[in-house]
Amino acid sequence: MNSVQTRSAERALSGGTWLIVCGAMLYSILTVTPLMADHTAPEWAWTAPILPLVVDAAVVIVVKLDDVLARLGGHGGRWPIALRWMTGLMTWALNVGDSALNKDLVGVAVHSVAPLLLIVTAETSLAYRRALAAVVAALKAEHQAERERAEQAALERAERRRQEAQEEREHAAALAREQREHEATLAREQAEREDRRAREEREERERAAAAEREIRERREREREHREHERERLEREARERAATDQRERAAAAEHERRERTERLTRERTALLERGPAQAKLPEDEARRIVAAAYEAALSVRQAAELCGWSVGWVSTRYAELRDPSHTGAALAIASQ
Repeated sequence: MNSVQTRSAERALSGGTWLIVCGAMLYSILTVTPLMADHTAPEWAWTAPILPLVVDAAVVIVVKLDDVLARLGGHGGRWPIALRWMTGLMTWALNVGDSALNKDLVGVAVHSVAPLLLIVTAETSLAYRRALAAVVAALKAEHQAERERAEQAALERAERRRQEAQEEREHAAALAREQREHEATLAREQAEREDRRAREEREERERAAAAEREIRERREREREHREHERERLEREARERAATDQRERAAAAEHERRERTERLTRERTALLERGPAQAKLPEDEARRIVAAAYEAALSVRQAAELCGWSVGWVSTRYAELRDPSHTGAALAIASQ
């Protein structure tokens, strides 16, 4: 049984005991009050509940103190036992008194249930509490023993660790001495190697410097040669580019002159055809109108040349006056 189960059992025992005590007290007060009222002067009938209340209060005191002593592991001696049994018997006598006076055995049996249950519950709860207190004490002793064993084991482990640490420190000190001697030897060897390497490096730097001077001189000669060659190639490239540009410009000018002459000849041929005898096809009429517009002829003259109406020609002239139609006019004229 662990501490959680023990506390749960104690709570159940305490709750059940107090439930029985409270119920027995209430039942006792309700049962004994009429008996006391019948055996008390009428003017003092109001004091009838006092006696059962006092007796039941003594029962509560006994149960509570037994509970506390059992938790603490103490024992009150003979007087608490005498008080417990005396209050129990008083409660039983008061509860069955009225039925006994009337020779009602059934009433005596019925009214004996609560007092007897209270007496037995008080004794039983006390025994249970003492048993639980013993269990709790045993658990505490066991836990204490476990803690002591754990502390002893921890002390032993700490002692072993201390000894091991001492041995490790001594071993480390020996290793440190060896390490220092080894490092001193290595330092001397390292110094000798560094001196030798320094001499070799100095000689190597001198050789490298000489080689680097030779390489720089060779690279400078190669750079000057490449620079002269690059300048020569750039000069030749500029000359070729200028020549190509002049040739392209001449070719473009020649092509432009040819195209202009061709367009002029075509416009002249269209305008020299004379007035149309009939309405020409629209494509041919558009070419004639474009040629007339380029030649600055009037709308009427253009209408006579293509055979179309003056309004249609005016519309074509309006389209040709729009700068966005200039290319279209040249295209029409070239067809």
